[in-house]
Amino acid sequence: MNINVTSLLNSFTDKHILVIGDVMLDKYILGSVDRISPEAPVPVVHIEKTDHHSGGAANVARNIHGLG
Repeated sequence: MNINVTSLLNSFTDKHILVIGDVMLDKYILGSVDRISPEAPVPVVHIEKTDHHSGGAANVARNIHGLG
């Protein structure tokens, strides 16, 4: 089965798509670890940057919208 992706995407130009699901907010925490906590065996993270991105069904909707 040989599918041309471009023609497949072009066939959706006059269609409406409904995305059903949970909308989530993904939080990404970037930082560095210098040591392990003395209270528990977990890393102590020095937060350098925090990013938020759509997740779940919101991410799917954004990806579909990005296709045009």
